[in-house]
Amino acid sequence: MTPVWMDDEVAAFRDAVRKMFEREFAPHELRWREQHCVDRSVWRRAGALGLLCTSIPAAYGGAGGTFAHEAVVAQEQARALVNSFSINVHSGIVAHYLLAYGSEAQKDRWLPPMARGEIVAAIAMTEPGAGTDLQAIRTRARRDGDHYVIDGAKTFITNGHHADLICVAVKTDPEARGAYGLSLLMVETEGLAGFRRGGLLPKIGQHGQDTNELYFDAVRVPASNLLGGEEGQGFRQLMQQLPRERLLIAVAALGTMQRALDETLAHVRERQVFGAPLLALQHTRFTLAECRTEAALCEAYVDQCIVRQLAGTLDVPSAAMAKWSATDKLGRIVDACLQLHGGYGYMAEVPIARMYVDARVQRILGGTNEVMKELIARAMEAGA
Repeated sequence: MTPVWMDDEVAAFRDAVRKMFEREFAPHELRWREQHCVDRSVWRRAGALGLLCTSIPAAYGGAGGTFAHEAVVAQEQARALVNSFSINVHSGIVAHYLLAYGSEAQKDRWLPPMARGEIVAAIAMTEPGAGTDLQAIRTRARRDGDHYVIDGAKTFITNGHHADLICVAVKTDPEARGAYGLSLLMVETEGLAGFRRGGLLPKIGQHGQDTNELYFDAVRVPASNLLGGEEGQGFRQLMQQLPRERLLIAVAALGTMQRALDETLAHVRERQVFGAPLLALQHTRFTLAECRTEAALCEAYVDQCIVRQLAGTLDVPSAAMAKWSATDKLGRIVDACLQLHGGYGYMAEVPIARMYVDARVQRILGGTNEVMKELIARAMEAGA
């Protein structure tokens, strides 16, 4: 069924994006997984193809689309199993922090080259001792004249290996308790004294995705790089933007679910068991029916959330429900589909095996699913 948010123009865009990912990027994915990062030129190519900053206004170099276009890119990238570079982080998250809170000078400086893929963006929230708990952030930025001096470390940073521009969550008021005193600083990494990247972190999945630790040792950043114009706004900014991030994670989960079902249906049609196709067995048919139903129900809710995001009414608990339910369903469906592949499903080169190991992190990133449930429960307690 065509989603209610997808008009003819967005549908045509989806078809074009699907072909781009299949033709331009998917053939290189196995090589990227072996080298644990994409080639730097990938970002410029993505920019040239119009895949970056699709919902950023044309005045700032973007495509001038809506969240619908952004959702299409997220879903089709996941469907193509191209997991080795995160357009979501670059375009769907960092670009929108700049659009929402950046000064005109900041937007003019960074958004156009981001849209062209000339600079790669990342966001650095997670710390070795803080994890999902943003209130426990310890990286400090001390004001020194017309600069901030940053000291601290970040971990699990997606796009960290290539990132030229990093939105860093820092404590500008170390005496403030909890979420108070948190700010967002834009850090340009080229030639930056005191800034260091750790090696590429080995992971059980998403082997091509460059994920790094980042270290800041008395790093000096111009005070004009502060987002929002005043200190202490970081937690509010993060809370306002996280629903978008979590919805994009849910959208990508739908793309992977569909690919898992497509791959599995093709396999059980061809695989012969006891003289007949595996699809002829009732257990196989029932398993696929259950998976398709779960995916369809999940898709219906995520589509509803996309409509609300387009209308500007998506709230924190609704996005949390979309994120945890979609990623949880993804894990179950991919596991069931791998089982139907039998021994072939355990072979690393088979697509369902890649989906299996890559899907696991979706229940962790963007806020663990346990945190999502806590957010939902708090909203219920408050009567929301």
